[in-house]
Amino acid sequence: MAANEYHCNYCHSDCTSLRVRCAECTDFDLCLQCFCCGAEMGEHKRGHKYQLTDGGTFPMFSEDWSAEEETLLLDAIEQHGFGNWDDIADHIGTKTVAETADHYNDTYVHGDVGKASIEPFKDKIVDHTTIEGGLLSPTILNPHEQVEMSAAEQTELGYMPLRDDFEKEYDNDAETLISGLQFNKDDDDLEKDLKIALIDMYIRRLKDRQTKKDIARQHGLIASKHKIIALRRRYCKEDREFRDATRTFARFKTPKEWEEFQNDHLREREVRIRIKELSRYRKNGITKTNVGQEFDEQRLRRERRKENKRKMVGGPTPRKTNVSMGKTQLASAESKTKKEKGSANQEFLDEIKSSSCFDLLSSREVQLCSTMQMKPGFYLTIKIIILKDNLLRRQGVQVKTRYPPNLDKSHRRTIVNYLKESGWIPSS
Repeated sequence: MAANEYHCNYCHSDCTSLRVRCAECTDFDLCLQCFCCGAEMGEHKRGHKYQLTDGGTFPMFSEDWSAEEETLLLDAIEQHGFGNWDDIADHIGTKTVAETADHYNDTYVHGDVGKASIEPFKDKIVDHTTIEGGLLSPTILNPHEQVEMSAAEQTELGYMPLRDDFEKEYDNDAETLISGLQFNKDDDDLEKDLKIALIDMYIRRLKDRQTKKDIARQHGLIASKHKIIALRRRYCKEDREFRDATRTFARFKTPKEWEEFQNDHLREREVRIRIKELSRYRKNGITKTNVGQEFDEQRLRRERRKENKRKMVGGPTPRKTNVSMGKTQLASAESKTKKEKGSANQEFLDEIKSSSCFDLLSSREVQLCSTMQMKPGFYLTIKIIILKDNLLRRQGVQVKTRYPPNLDKSHRRTIVNYLKESGWIPSS
């Protein structure tokens, strides 16, 4: 055997270009075919450690690319990254840029190596935004009707008409639920279920936000403040209060049904008023509508004459009462009001007797607190504030009395007048 030639110890074929040398046996070489078959001979076993010995000149996938060039190509791809063909070709040294790119794509991407190692692409993302054959975005052909408002009103409301969005949406912090959410390979089943539950919560909050936006659009609530105020002025006070009280139920009806409901309630109130007028006509023996109108006109004329007489005499204007209420009923109502007020004062007096500050009040102060329905502790606080500020004024210090915000002005004047009458503070 020549010094530069090697033969397989198993099949005796020439393996000079590439041989597998056993690292545990002495001078034992195998060709690639025998090594792949797991050949064993003498003390050599297939599980022994081995070493590939070659000059790197044999071809692997194509005749014009040696094994050494293939190794340099893979090392350059790992070092410089896929697509940097100038640096990769320079690293190989024997191939051009075009040859390097074509060989890699033909062999490692589209060739047998690529088919065996790269899985075919499967689109696992399911599109839930549209039905089969439908438009991806139906609002492109049928956009929302833009709300008419000036640029200043849009800025004040934070509304963007072209996008039909607000700068600050309902439940604006809903995205914080999933802002830091990540799925990792190391997550167990419990962690995955928890993250999926957070996503479901976020979807429900988005649906709730869109529902409220749709309701606001359908019922005309996305409008300028002045327009909404002008629409409210069309109704009387009773109608506005009824609309405000029942507004929360508008989400369960369409705009047309909701408007019919409001109009039916308005019609019901008008019918009730008319029934009350007809009942009054019947009590006065009136059976015809035209006679009832004459009766109302005569009643208004009588009231005007009485009012003019009172102005000429100079007496006080009495409180307006219902026509059907006589003087006896008015007197009984006033006496009943006085009795109720007296009983209320007595109940409040019994209540404040158990207060810790009750013993600090004089008899007049007890009566004063009972009349104003004011607790002794609060009254003493107001009294101390007034006396302290009055003492500072007498010393030449300019102060501005700061009363508690929940103190009624009439109660404040009553307390100040009492302190002046009692000599606690000067009258001037």
